[in-house]
Amino acid sequence: MMSFMSRLRVLVSGLSSPGSAGSGICFTQTTMSIACKSPTHPKRCKTKRGLETEQLPPIMLYRFWGGGGSVEGLKVLLLVNPHASSVTARTQVVIQKALAADHDVTLAATHRRGHASRLAHGAVADGCDAVAVLGGDGTLNEAINGLAGSDVALAPLPGGSTNVFARTIGLPDDPVEAAAMLLETLAAGHIKRVGLGQVNGRYFLFHAGVGYDAAVVQQVERRAGLKRYANHALFAFAAVDTWLRHYDRSRPRFTVYHSDGEAVTGQFAICLNTNPYTYLGSRPFDVMPDTTLDVPLSMVTLRSLRANRLLRVAASALGYGPPVTAHRHVHSHTGVTSVVVASDAPFPYQLDGDYLGETTRLEFHHAANALALALPLG
Repeated sequence: MMSFMSRLRVLVSGLSSPGSAGSGICFTQTTMSIACKSPTHPKRCKTKRGLETEQLPPIMLYRFWGGGGSVEGLKVLLLVNPHASSVTARTQVVIQKALAADHDVTLAATHRRGHASRLAHGAVADGCDAVAVLGGDGTLNEAINGLAGSDVALAPLPGGSTNVFARTIGLPDDPVEAAAMLLETLAAGHIKRVGLGQVNGRYFLFHAGVGYDAAVVQQVERRAGLKRYANHALFAFAAVDTWLRHYDRSRPRFTVYHSDGEAVTGQFAICLNTNPYTYLGSRPFDVMPDTTLDVPLSMVTLRSLRANRLLRVAASALGYGPPVTAHRHVHSHTGVTSVVVASDAPFPYQLDGDYLGETTRLEFHHAANALALALPLG
C-alpha cells in the first residue's frame, strides 16, 4: 500500500492492517514551513493548466499570514458533502487529520440544498482563513455563494463525480493527493483573487448552462443515486434520453441579448467563466480555450440541435476537427461583462452542474476579483 508519506507529502506513519491490533489511522507530527525568498515582490508562476498568477509575498496576503514567513495555524473550516460521489468516511478522516497537523480545523457536513452556502457564510463571520470543500461542483457552487466578496479563501478538494473546477485548476482526481497539494498551497500562501460569473444574483465558478444542457442535468439529478457508480455513462445516457424525449427541439427556446445590441436565438447556450466546459473521462471538453479566471466571461450559443451538428460540435470540443466556434450554427462572444437571456416561455438553466429550475429571464454579469482562491502551483 502506498504510504501517506508519498500521498500526502507530509510525515505520516501509514495505516495498520485491517483487523490487526491497533488497526486504524495513525499520524505522526507533521511539520511544514517555507522560506520567504521575496518578502516584498510578487512572484509570477503558472498552474498546471497554464493560468498565470501572482504568488503574493507574506506582507501582501490576508490576515492569516504571520510575520515570519511560515504559514501555520490557520483557522480552516473543512466543509464536507458526505453524499458526494467520491467521499468516504475514511477519506474524510485522512484529510481532516492531515490538515489538523498544522492548522486549526473545524469539520462541518452539509445535509441539504443550500446548507453549504450557510456554512461558508458562517465561516466568514467566525473569522476563518480558508474553507476547504470536499465535495462535487455543486457543493463548491454553494460554498462560493457564502464566500464571495470576503477574504476567506476557497480551497477545493475533489469529491464529486466529475470535479470540473478542481481539475481545471490543476488538482488530481484523488482527494487525498489533492489534500497534499492543498497543504503545500497553504504553506506557500498561494492565494489569488479571481473573477466569478453571476446570474440573477447567484455566483458560479466555471459555467452556466441554458436550455438543452440544463435539461440534461435535470435528468441526471433525477437519477442521482446512480452517479457514484455510473458516472460518465449516466451523463451520456441522460444526454441521449433528453434529446429524444425531454427537450423541445422544434423551435428556438430563448434569445441571447448582447450588450452591443446583437440578439441571437438559441436552443442551447453556455456562459463560461473558465474552460473546459466539462470532462469526458480524462478528456476535456474545450469550448472556449482562452477563457480563464483572469478575464471576463464567454458566451456560446448553439442555434440548432440537429443530431449531426451536435455531434460535430462535441467532436470539436474533444479535439477532433475545427474549433467549436468555427461551426456556422455556433455563435460566440468573448470579453462578456454582461448579457441577458430571455424568452416568453420558461426555459431550464443550471449553474456549475446544479439544476435550478426554469425561468424566463437570466441576467449575467462578470464579478471581477470576487473570490479568494487557494490556487495550486504546477
